[in-house]
Amino acid sequence: MVTEPNNWGRFGPDDQRGTLNLLTPEVVLRALSAARTGRVLSLSMPIRGATSSPAPTTVPHLRGRPLPQHFMSVDGGDYAAGARAIGAGLRMADDALVVTHHGTTTHMDALCHMWEGEQLYNGHPSGRVRSYGATRCGIEQVGGVVARGVLFDVPGHLGLAHLPADFRIEAALLEEINPDVRQGDVPVIRTGWPLTWPDTYWTGQPGLAADAGRWLAERDVAAVASDNAAIGGLNADQLADESLQDDLHLILLHRHGIHLVEMLWLEELAQAGPADFVFVAAPLRIEGGTGSPINPLAVL
Repeated sequence: MVTEPNNWGRFGPDDQRGTLNLLTPEVVLRALSAARTGRVLSLSMPIRGATSSPAPTTVPHLRGRPLPQHFMSVDGGDYAAGARAIGAGLRMADDALVVTHHGTTTHMDALCHMWEGEQLYNGHPSGRVRSYGATRCGIEQVGGVVARGVLFDVPGHLGLAHLPADFRIEAALLEEINPDVRQGDVPVIRTGWPLTWPDTYWTGQPGLAADAGRWLAERDVAAVASDNAAIGGLNADQLADESLQDDLHLILLHRHGIHLVEMLWLEELAQAGPADFVFVAAPLRIEGGTGSPINPLAVL
């Protein structure tokens, strides 16, 4: 059961998009004014997959998660071995890619990804999450996200390359860095933790404290993004130490309907140093998906 202020029922009893409903045409047009130079940065990790190489293990990921697989069903070697061309001199390459996004690459979590008790966000029954996907609150409900992004470069503010593994970002620190968080914004939290790959990446992870999640929810953000793997912090077992009451996924996804964007690459954005920018993200329309790989963009 939800036991704290939340967004259940706020956007109607059938709502499956949460605070993305705040991205009205007027809010989106206002967000576009945050672009000043037209420079575009990708905020995603590379997807490296190969069935015959260690390439997938060279990108930050959580231990034990199925890594991406990328292989060719038709390649140049097939034609060299005598495969028949499509037409006179016409050949093609054809590949296949399998990505399990949670914990292995830059992705967005759907509102059906995590819940407490017997109900998803907004009271949808958790039994609607089936073996073939979720029939409520799936990632296909997102569409596209165009919003004002607000960068919180926490280690940069503290004079560090990256935060320590046990560091939890409190609400007061977010407010100290940038109190100007508006309805419909997407706060982008840099911890610098991807820089620790592979040496200490699995020793834990820094992330938001519970009061910081509530601080952002109170400001009606459209989504929350970070370069760590779980928005909140993780211990050396890759688990959250917080109680269910203070779990960041439950505070944001389940109670407030705030989508989460995880495992971003924010180093170039931090070097550019904008206070705000245009944040653009579009998940794949995976019907019933608990999430999707994405390539978020920052338009400076």
